Amino acid sequence: MAAAGVHFLLVPLVAQGHIIPMVDLARLLAARGARATVVTTPVNAARNRAAVDAAARAGLAVELAEIPFPGPELGLPEGMENVDMVVEREHYMLFFQSIWKMDAPLEAYVRSLPRRPDCLIADSCNPWVSAVCARHGIPRLVLHCPSAYYLLATHCLTKHGVYDRVADELEEFEVPGFPVRAVGSKATFRGFFQWSGDMERFQRDVADAEATADGLVLNTFRDVEGVFVDAYAAALGGMKAWAVGPTCAAAGLGGDDADAKAGRGKRADVDAGRVVSWLDARAPASVLYVSFGSLAHLPVKQLVELARGLEASGRAFVWAIKEAKSNPDVQAWLLSDGFEERVGERGLLVRGWAPQVTILSHPAVGGFLTHCGWNATLEAIAHGVPVLTWPNFADQFASEKLLVDVLGVGVRSGVKVPTMNLPEEAEGVQVVSADVEKAVAELMDEGPEGDARRARAKEIAAKAKAAMEEGGSSYADLTDMIGHVAELARMRKKRHEGDTSARALASAPPELGSSKSSDTMEASAALSVQS
Repeated sequence: MAAAGVHFLLVPLVAQGHIIPMVDLARLLAARGARATVVTTPVNAARNRAAVDAAARAGLAVELAEIPFPGPELGLPEGMENVDMVVEREHYMLFFQSIWKMDAPLEAYVRSLPRRPDCLIADSCNPWVSAVCARHGIPRLVLHCPSAYYLLATHCLTKHGVYDRVADELEEFEVPGFPVRAVGSKATFRGFFQWSGDMERFQRDVADAEATADGLVLNTFRDVEGVFVDAYAAALGGMKAWAVGPTCAAAGLGGDDADAKAGRGKRADVDAGRVVSWLDARAPASVLYVSFGSLAHLPVKQLVELARGLEASGRAFVWAIKEAKSNPDVQAWLLSDGFEERVGERGLLVRGWAPQVTILSHPAVGGFLTHCGWNATLEAIAHGVPVLTWPNFADQFASEKLLVDVLGVGVRSGVKVPTMNLPEEAEGVQVVSADVEKAVAELMDEGPEGDARRARAKEIAAKAKAAMEEGGSSYADLTDMIGHVAELARMRKKRHEGDTSARALASAPPELGSSKSSDTMEASAALSVQS
């Protein structure tokens, strides 16, 4: 196989939503015969070790490598190594400055290796990796973690100057030069580093690093995003782009045991067996699963409105309410309100992390109320579960548009803008309990509309699975990407051997007066030209 002996280093952003697909990709590469090393910090390595260890037990050459996080040098608390650990506003800028300083420990790690890796796959939000690769002559690919829809939309808005031309954050516009009609605002089509003027240099670094990469890797598949993938690659001057996902739909990667499957990064805060037993007692497609991922936090008043809407809906639900683990106000509300007692056995509350893949793959689950993070979106798609969309920030509003307007597998909750764009008097509330009740009823509808939505979701899930199997589009794209890297490695080895031969010939003492001297000089010159 082309991948045999090829060593990939994978460097994810220190955010759970970015580490998960990078670990998945490492396992995919290892399943093809390559060696894959995920480089991250100690805290993040500990969080994700179960999935990597499971792959190693299955015989895959995948491993974790730890490098120190420079946060304490800039005044961050020891152990604050993931974006979801940043709570205080004053820590955000320091955190990203610390990320940019990870180039030094990565450089030290690369220098410690017995031989250079054949390729480094860097998260698009880790542009600082490019300098390390340049110094060591390592080919570099960029992995994008949001949808191709979002990447193309923000590119079009930048190219056509819409961000500069529109002053009002909430003024609606149509995305120019886009394959489908997409209407939004600066607030809902915001780039990752556009929420603060202080972060403009980070955005410039990201764009520069992408422009100089040897190719792009996207966690998506062509049946749902082919037009956006191709348009984005063309917009970047015809750069090579491989759609290799959804990685969560890949089978046989050594991640099917309970430890690896249940948490997909963080260990679940509830026994998966208890959740499965609860779901087993429910009718097919009757349960709504509710989760807002690792970073999105609802204001307390909005959370209460959601709870009242779920209660009024009369539907069974599993709610992963992470705020109940860390927010004193939410904990106090749960103790005093009597919500759990009123919903009784109809509702299962998980205080913290839930085994999401286990839940979404259960036949009792018929809907997913999600923040529309790209990992959650792909997991819903891969399991054929229709979604109730509740985006919070960044690419999540674009994912909502893809799910609802393009794929037809979603129902909107009514969220219009990120919470930060609401007036103070709204107290974070955009969707009241009656809106929740209505949206849940529409999503879980057992009439013709609901049946059609569920049928579309199942059809897309089948395509997602097929894309990842041999003969599928994502399988073929990954094969092509590995072959491209293997060829780069072969050429580099050939150049290295040529350089070594040329140096040996050049250093040999000439045999004056012989034809061998002339032959040696000609060979040396030829090798120098080749190298």
